[in-house]
Amino acid sequence: MRLIGLAVVLTLSLILVPPVADGQQPTGKRARIGYLGDIPGPFTEALRQSLHEVGYFEGRNLAIEYRWGEGKGERLPVLAAELARLPVDVLIAAGAQASRAAKRATNTIPIVVAHVGDPVAAGLVASLARPGGNVTGVSVMGVELSGKQLALLKEAVPRISRVAVLLNPTNPGAEQAFRVMESTARALDMRLRSVEARGAEALERALVSFTPAHIDALFVLQDPLFFSHRSRIVDSVAQSRLPAAYMYREWADAGGFMTYGASLREVYGRVAGLVDKIVRGTNAADLPVEQITRIELVINMKTAKALGLTIPQTLLQRADQVIE
Repeated sequence: MRLIGLAVVLTLSLILVPPVADGQQPTGKRARIGYLGDIPGPFTEALRQSLHEVGYFEGRNLAIEYRWGEGKGERLPVLAAELARLPVDVLIAAGAQASRAAKRATNTIPIVVAHVGDPVAAGLVASLARPGGNVTGVSVMGVELSGKQLALLKEAVPRISRVAVLLNPTNPGAEQAFRVMESTARALDMRLRSVEARGAEALERALVSFTPAHIDALFVLQDPLFFSHRSRIVDSVAQSRLPAAYMYREWADAGGFMTYGASLREVYGRVAGLVDKIVRGTNAADLPVEQITRIELVINMKTAKALGLTIPQTLLQRADQVIE
């Protein structure tokens, strides 16, 4: 009877305990993580799933403290200071502005940055290989990809020559990305016009200015402010009947024409891996900044058809996903 009882207990344990990724075991310590971002959404869901895969479950061995800027960059330093005072074991910062606020808030709590195009240029780390200090993270190579993104937009819609680039000047990588795009534009005989938006009100004013009378297409540089308002931006662009390109595939899911950039799934898989190493005792300074390896091209054919566009077959064949 004792053997039967033991078998029952073991069977119930296998059923009730969630599985973890191969080769991973939950740390015995309860991890307390701070997350500084703009608004809840795909980022946080990707983070939770990735943390599950390395053995962390909220309510069991994980607690996450969230703070949201809600499109107001001036709030980020205050929110970062709140998280630092709790304190937390690791602070995850989404975006260059949040990452800078986190770094100013603490030089002792390990920080893992995400959605930063160039952490070195943003002043967050000394180098990718040897970050130094208390900051490491994941680079999404936004600056490096910006020229390729513009070239793909031109390949998709060869007739375009005047392109507006929506950017947030407070984002450290925006100016550098725009310069890379200007170089590509000259080679493709295109003209760029930068349109700045620092907050929600400025964004609304910018959207009103996008008309086919002034531009042929729109490019939206990645920024937490724009991502949090992506549905509004996509709807406005659709009303203006302009082809537009973005970075994350979530823009295409919202109805955007074309995206080319990092996979959120990979970004947060790597973030979770870094968090796990830090919780287990590795210093952030000893963890090189990781660069994403998967770049996704997604084309929304429903949007293309609504715009009356015929996409070259050669481009469709290279797409990772075509939304019909």
